[in-house]
Amino acid sequence: MIKREIQNTVIKSLKNFPVVGILGPRQVGKTTLAREIQKKYKSKAVYLDLELPSDINKLQEPELYLNQYADSLVIIDEIQRMPSLFPLLRALVDKNRIPGRFLILGSASLDLMKNASETLAGRIIYYELTPFYLKEVGVNEKIVNNLWLRGGYPNSYLARSNALSVSWRESFIKTYLQRDIPQLGIRVPSTQLRKFWMMLAHFQGQLWNASQIAGSMGVSAPSVKHYLDILEETFIVTQLFPYYSNLKKRLVKSQKVYIRDSGLLHTLLNIKAIDELQGHPALGKSWEGFVIEQINNMLPENYEKYFYRTSAGAELDLVIFKSYRNPVAIEIKYSSNPVVSRGFWNAFEDLNCGKGYIVYPGKESYPVGKNVFTLPVSGIEKILE
Repeated sequence: MIKREIQNTVIKSLKNFPVVGILGPRQVGKTTLAREIQKKYKSKAVYLDLELPSDINKLQEPELYLNQYADSLVIIDEIQRMPSLFPLLRALVDKNRIPGRFLILGSASLDLMKNASETLAGRIIYYELTPFYLKEVGVNEKIVNNLWLRGGYPNSYLARSNALSVSWRESFIKTYLQRDIPQLGIRVPSTQLRKFWMMLAHFQGQLWNASQIAGSMGVSAPSVKHYLDILEETFIVTQLFPYYSNLKKRLVKSQKVYIRDSGLLHTLLNIKAIDELQGHPALGKSWEGFVIEQINNMLPENYEKYFYRTSAGAELDLVIFKSYRNPVAIEIKYSSNPVVSRGFWNAFEDLNCGKGYIVYPGKESYPVGKNVFTLPVSGIEKILE
């Protein structure tokens, strides 16, 4: 059992907010986390799973049922399956506004976010549960390679062998396309979405070009944009946008797209072992996406992140901003002896960065220039200092 980093945060929020929401992809561990939280409440918590007909039957008269537990924590799993509950939760909270009334769990969907934000505004706080990341599992070389290869979905990362991990990920992709997406009310042919997903794997970390992908798939550019939105809203991909400023330079304006979980990326690319990965053309972009996701998982909400690129060749893989501080420049290299190009230094100067880090798979941090240091992936929390 690996304790999730947000567990204590959620428990603390239940002491201050009437409703707490945990969102995230299927199979990421939301139910396990909720069960651990339920143990803290002992007899004063009830759990409902809306994928179980027996629990759905309990809510035939939801107001009568939920009123029985006015002094308990009610955990509702897969709440997007019953959106009609949202107005009732609001009414019950307004009738008896005490903290810790409801803990709701849901796979991401437009309806879930829309209904909750409209009906529970001012009553709810959200958290995203991601796959495992380094702070949760450890940072030695074996663990880093295992997490990078298998990804962070619990059943994949904790599998007894690489073969079992691969089988689980293949099954996850199939189930996601054939069952999970239709259950969210999204009507897209699973074969089309899988083809699009595989194309994104081959374009990992590259600039988004809807026309190019649409032409390859034989569909319209709006269609591939719709597919991208689906994968982002269900926490499968992330978009990293370019930094715009008033600099008198020609800046790249297209976003980059990454498959968030490196294990799913490797399955789509048919990479099954670390030695296969290290000899694959996608090695660098896989490492880049993995590191960006690790950094993203540790960044507080008041930080902003972008990439930076000009037509003249100045480029940074990641730029992190916080309020009025000078930005932090980050370059990501899969090399034991990382070297940055002149474009890095130009970008560092363009943005007047305060510090710079070259994140790599080594073990030492040492200076490579003024205020620029190599940084082992195990030490990425130093970026926030």
